Amino acid sequence: MNNIQEFAERVIGNVERVIIGKRSAVELVLIALLCRGHVLLEDVPGTGKTTLAKSIARSIGCTFKRIQFTPDLLPSDVTGISIFNQQSREFEFRPGPVIAQIVLADEINRATPKTQSSLLEAMEERQITVDGTTHMLPSPFVVLATQNPIEYEGTFPLPEAQLDRFLLRLHLGYPDRADEIAILKRQRQSHPIDAIERVVEVEELLRFQELIKDVYVDDLIEEYIVSLVTATRQHDDIYLGASARGSLSLYRTAQARAAMQGRDFVTPDDIKALVGSVLSHRIIVNPAARIRNVSAQALVDEIVGNISVPGARAGRRYEREAVVATRGQRAESNLGAFVIQLWLSQTAQTKT
Repeated sequence: MNNIQEFAERVIGNVERVIIGKRSAVELVLIALLCRGHVLLEDVPGTGKTTLAKSIARSIGCTFKRIQFTPDLLPSDVTGISIFNQQSREFEFRPGPVIAQIVLADEINRATPKTQSSLLEAMEERQITVDGTTHMLPSPFVVLATQNPIEYEGTFPLPEAQLDRFLLRLHLGYPDRADEIAILKRQRQSHPIDAIERVVEVEELLRFQELIKDVYVDDLIEEYIVSLVTATRQHDDIYLGASARGSLSLYRTAQARAAMQGRDFVTPDDIKALVGSVLSHRIIVNPAARIRNVSAQALVDEIVGNISVPGARAGRRYEREAVVATRGQRAESNLGAFVIQLWLSQTAQTKT
């Protein structure tokens, strides 16, 4: 997994030449790329959402297209259209901007539901259908959609079906004072994104997308994931909890995060670091809680605090597996399990 860690550091370091002080957000976008997932960037204008998407695409050498969503945008403006060629007497397909490796769907909630739905097939099936003909999308294919969470006038909220197709939701936020001064200095002469060059190959990304699937996830970690997701369905302040897709998304992103840190196993820390970004947009807060200004993120944080980290019942089994690992049998998975138990023991000692 050291190759994935090196890959991530090269991309993140290159992007940080433009995006200052937002390393965690850059890491989350890279996790989504490794998981073949889509990202919803939710923040006020001017926080660097478009710049982040462009710099990631340039760093990896991916094709990049931007779609500015407006109320008069048509589905054919997104997917493309078939035009009759009078010379050849045949219809020719003119591809839309969605046919790219990284697509920035800017202000996606300003388009009508009909136009928004044109992205559904592309995001889930990685293909589009125009006039009965199916066109496959390139690989990798990632949608980075933005929306302003403050201004709702003239917008069309994304339906639950489309929100659930985003692997992660993240917020960039305003830069702190020192970072904002650094931004001013770097853009004194020109925008630093003009100097961004490719630092990795697309083929590396495609190879690592397969490699992260080999990251070891223990049974207890799987139980922890399901416990967190199940709790969203049983909470009194949540009208609609996360689906099984939320569990799978948390599973995959945890594998990617572990690999980016050079590990071949997932720990509960990976789950805790990602659960808010993975689940907060998949749940619907009930009206009574909204009146009390309770946010989805706050409810997810509460659930994480209430669900105990697995490990109390795992000691004997891990000790037994560790002995097997030292004898060379099932060494890879059992060694990963042994390291997780060490993590659990250290966490317990810290709490006491």
